[in-house]
Amino acid sequence: MNKTLRFLAVPTLALGALALSGGPASAADHTYQSTLSQINGSSASGTVTVDVTGNQAHAVLKVSGLAPTFNNAPYPHVQHIHGGAQGMCPAPSADKDGDGVVSTTEGAPSYGGIVTTLSTSGDTSPAAGLDLKLAGQGASYTVDRTFELNAETKAALEAGTAVVVVHGLDPATLSPAGQAAKSDLVPSLPLAATSPALCGTLKAGQMKMPAGGADTGVAQQASGTDSGVLALGGGLVLAAAAGGAYLVRRRGSGSAA
Repeated sequence: MNKTLRFLAVPTLALGALALSGGPASAADHTYQSTLSQINGSSASGTVTVDVTGNQAHAVLKVSGLAPTFNNAPYPHVQHIHGGAQGMCPAPSADKDGDGVVSTTEGAPSYGGIVTTLSTSGDTSPAAGLDLKLAGQGASYTVDRTFELNAETKAALEAGTAVVVVHGLDPATLSPAGQAAKSDLVPSLPLAATSPALCGTLKAGQMKMPAGGADTGVAQQASGTDSGVLALGGGLVLAAAAGGAYLVRRRGSGSAA
């Protein structure tokens, strides 16, 4: 009977350990995502996802259909997370000077200033916002990188006012007035070079959970989740132990007969 008890104790303890080992993901982990829509008649498209874990952000930006070349070279498209404003993409009515193009500054009341530069490498601060060496290149590309989340970007994400904007238009698609205009940001460049081509507001998605649980919108407290896992583990251990004791008693009863 002692030998039987030893064998029953092994799966019982293993089951309890398995139940207790599955700790929850951090409640601070969130995913933000957006489908980017064309602006200024760019005919481009794209998606962006930003996963936040603590003070780290992992961004994946995928775009296609952008202007492919500029001055016989791959077109450098700068892209940013904007924040601190309405959290919206500008409507065509934002074109206040009537040149047929919503410039970066004309769109700013809708999406705000740069809070993070989604550069291909290196600096992600607003200071790198116009660094063409760190820009995406050509009509289609992917930016996939991890960076430290600054306070302004974190606040914009949590407030629902973070907007991703990809810049750079094909000058040939603009009106004569738009083609003749200079950039509102870098006067040595044409207006098309720095004007928005894609835009999308980052919305909070499903909270990252180990079992794929849906985000209900209610903050999950780690202590409550821990208690649930502990209760489940304790219940399984007790149930297995009770079953083991029952089998031992039956075996002992059979031996005595």
